[in-house]
Amino acid sequence: MNRSELDAVLAALAEPTRRQLLDLLAERGEASASALAQAVPVTRQAVVKHLTVLDGAGLVAGRRAGREVLYRARPERLEEAARRMSALAAAWETRLAAIKRIAES
Repeated sequence: MNRSELDAVLAALAEPTRRQLLDLLAERGEASASALAQAVPVTRQAVVKHLTVLDGAGLVAGRRAGREVLYRARPERLEEAARRMSALAAAWETRLAAIKRIAES
């Protein structure tokens, strides 16, 4: 995952409704925008826009089933972003430990 892909994932996750949609898909497996709209306080059209952002970030995938599109969460994309964030956190911990050693000596 490159920097712009990570940025897209983090931007997508920054919005509470998108996180809620992702949670619902993780629980349900697959769901249409109409079904998801019944569980969140926004319109179906807003749900579709949020799903488009999540899809663009690679956090959900959709497949056509007749006249509907069924969406599912892509946990591997979240895991990949989490690994990147963990690596970043480890790098900063190393830097902060070095600063602390210098400050204390």
